[in-house]
Amino acid sequence: MLHVPVLLEESLDFLLRDLSGAYLDLTFGRGSHSQEILNRITSQGKLHAVDRDHEAVSYGKKNIKDSRFSIHHSNYSEIESLFPQQQFDGILLDLGTCSTHLDDPKRGFSFQRNGPLDMRMDTSSGFSAAEWLNSATEKEIGDILYKYGDEKASKKIAKAIVNYRVTRPIKTTIELTQTIESVIKRTGKTHPATKSFQAIRIHVNNELYHLKGVLSKLNDVLKVGGVIVIISFHSLEDRIVKNFFRPEVKEMPKDIPINVSVKETFRCIKKKIKPSSNEIKMNPRSRSAVMRVFLKL
Repeated sequence: MLHVPVLLEESLDFLLRDLSGAYLDLTFGRGSHSQEILNRITSQGKLHAVDRDHEAVSYGKKNIKDSRFSIHHSNYSEIESLFPQQQFDGILLDLGTCSTHLDDPKRGFSFQRNGPLDMRMDTSSGFSAAEWLNSATEKEIGDILYKYGDEKASKKIAKAIVNYRVTRPIKTTIELTQTIESVIKRTGKTHPATKSFQAIRIHVNNELYHLKGVLSKLNDVLKVGGVIVIISFHSLEDRIVKNFFRPEVKEMPKDIPINVSVKETFRCIKKKIKPSSNEIKMNPRSRSAVMRVFLKL
């Protein structure tokens, strides 16, 4: 299945204020937004893209042959080292998991496809979901499932995982899915493993930490009058984004390195844009998306 970009028209309508400007796509994925940006900007325009996934970077280098385009393998929280002397007219952050990750069994992101339990965006570093689940304590697992997945049965699931690995380690997505299903049964449209897989993915990739990191650095790489477009897919992300740019929030958690004076240099020009009913019908994965747009004053 090809990756279908979410809120494509809406995001680029806000992002591209100067068609001869320089832009930054911090979540390249399979390049849907980047391709359309290149279609719209002039010959003087520039686009840099970033992705922490080697496969995404390889795809970009192979499929986009355009002198206005470059792509970098990095975590987006490291933009200050990637672009130390550069400022952009617009920056895009699409925080959703790429469909190619969900649809590739080898990546281990989906409970609907059996494969090795990996879940890393960057498979060249860090620990896999299997490594963590087979070494973490029952309490650690339960805490993560509740904190990042809002899973009410987190303690029961954690206990079931620890009991399972007594006989053999959990190595595949189907083993984890069946373990979760042994504890909670499906009662509606949402699969019992949905929240747990989300929570484990967030933890393995340290997603919220890196999101807070990149937000704290956007001011340095954005021109005055430039725009930041951020598309979130769950409430944890959206809450971090919303609170970061709210000047009235005088105190942020200690792990968000930002001060009030920097936050006051941004103004929200569009909040909580959601996909249309038609887009959700065409792409059900878009249903949880929320877009917010900020202008640097």
